[in-house]
Amino acid sequence: MDMAAHHTEVGLSKRKRQLKWSNVNVQKVVVTLTFLFVPLFLLVLFTYLPFFKMVQFSFYDMKYIGARKFVGLQNYVDVFTRDDCFNALKLSLYYMVGSVVQLALALLFATILSFNPKGGNFFRGALYFPSLVCGIAVGFIFKYFYTHGFVLDSILGLLGIPEDMLPFWLKDIRINNWVLVASSIWRYMGQNMVLFIGAIASVDKTQYEAAAIDGANAWHRFRYIILPSIRTIVVLNMILAISGSLSVFEIPYVITDGGFGTSTYFVLMDKLAHANQKVGLASAMAVVLLVLILLVSAVQKLAEKKLDSGIRTSKRRARK
Repeated sequence: MDMAAHHTEVGLSKRKRQLKWSNVNVQKVVVTLTFLFVPLFLLVLFTYLPFFKMVQFSFYDMKYIGARKFVGLQNYVDVFTRDDCFNALKLSLYYMVGSVVQLALALLFATILSFNPKGGNFFRGALYFPSLVCGIAVGFIFKYFYTHGFVLDSILGLLGIPEDMLPFWLKDIRINNWVLVASSIWRYMGQNMVLFIGAIASVDKTQYEAAAIDGANAWHRFRYIILPSIRTIVVLNMILAISGSLSVFEIPYVITDGGFGTSTYFVLMDKLAHANQKVGLASAMAVVLLVLILLVSAVQKLAEKKLDSGIRTSKRRARK
């Protein structure tokens, strides 16, 4: 009888433990689903639903208020046939060139500052500071900096260049887009630099010591140690920079309001949607922009894979 009672108690304790664990698991599932539901609901409500509505609007000739007229793919045809839309898309090439310069400068400064030069902390902070400033504030700063007769002209006047020889930096269509690109480089270069510094810090220091023993100079260390080690971060920054060059808005919007041939794709999209009430055309432009960004990202990913395969092939041949 004692043995039977003992087995009964053991069985009851096991059942209690199983019920306890089952209750805990149920609680975990409920808590997990509850915490997942809120962000998923907000994501669907404020991201996916507006996106699908925008795609729907791109097939209509419509305003924010009023009747809608279904036009099929006509809005997408207009994106590539209207002079203002196509010219705005071409302006992205200026910022793509600027993004390459921006990444090159960021990588240069990151490499120098990673080896702890004198005053390195000061220069890190000084170069990163512009990325902390609001884009609207940056626009106003450079709006007055480039205005004819103001800061830049005064500085050049102190260097002996007469004011009548200086161009109108924001009105001259030969140079004004490059001027805006320079402003964009000033703002975003520090952000890329910090990412590069973090990546370079993860490189094994013994590689530098081995390279120094072999007589490698600074360029060799950068080319054969640093650059291959941070290739993933370089590609990521390149994707972000080129994607950003397709969607530039704050700098030209605040400095020139898109005038004098500086209306970028996003600035024109804003004017068509809000000033001209061409909501369907603006929605089509947004969809085209998304497709272009996805294509650029895909091309860069393919290029990275080919580069990786080429490096692996060369290493195999070297081993043989």
